[in-house]
Amino acid sequence: MQTIDIVRVAVALVAGYVLGGIPFGIIVPRLIGGPDPRTVGSGRTGGANVSRAVGFRWAAVSGLLDVAKGAVAVLLIVAIGGDQVAQVAAALAVIVGHSRSPFIGFHGGRGVAPATGGALILAPILLGVIFPVFVIVILVTRISSLGSLGASLIGGIAMVVVTAVAPIPPVVAALPPIYFVYGVGVPGLIWLFHLDNIQRLLSGEERRLGRSGGSSSGRAADGSR
Repeated sequence: MQTIDIVRVAVALVAGYVLGGIPFGIIVPRLIGGPDPRTVGSGRTGGANVSRAVGFRWAAVSGLLDVAKGAVAVLLIVAIGGDQVAQVAAALAVIVGHSRSPFIGFHGGRGVAPATGGALILAPILLGVIFPVFVIVILVTRISSLGSLGASLIGGIAMVVVTAVAPIPPVVAALPPIYFVYGVGVPGLIWLFHLDNIQRLLSGEERRLGRSGGSSSGRAADGSR
């Protein structure tokens, strides 16, 4: 049975949460003199809403920085000798920090970008599964949140299957049991932070990409990253 290094897990949770909380979706627009994304569209700080505020180019910059938060959080724990338990703790904590940032009143994005960064270090093979799902769903539906929900669910199922049921040598080796928690935790958090999107999807009111409108009555949280 795998032992748990409580100290490193605690460091992972705190460091991951703080790193995740850095609001690049606000910092980047502010540095270029653009509007705060919280004042337009969905009011979120994720890539889709930053794009609405300052355009795709700068949204890509903030999105890549958000991805980097997830990767750096895990790499930091690797650097201090943390095992897979601590690494998974950091990967999950950075998603929470991104979506419930202590620096902006516990608001933020939906967690997809930092989750991608964490997966890049912990389970890069997963990105080959979830990225095509994300792109295809968005191309077909033009709904960002639906792409995020679908990709996270498929990725989580793939991780659980590979961890608990069927490693695929030599493509995917047997993974430590804690990766089961990762496979359940990542989509669980992303779906939790998309609850309002899910309600709009079920009622047919979720806005599609490309539609403008920043009024409070027209806000649909498609800023899912």
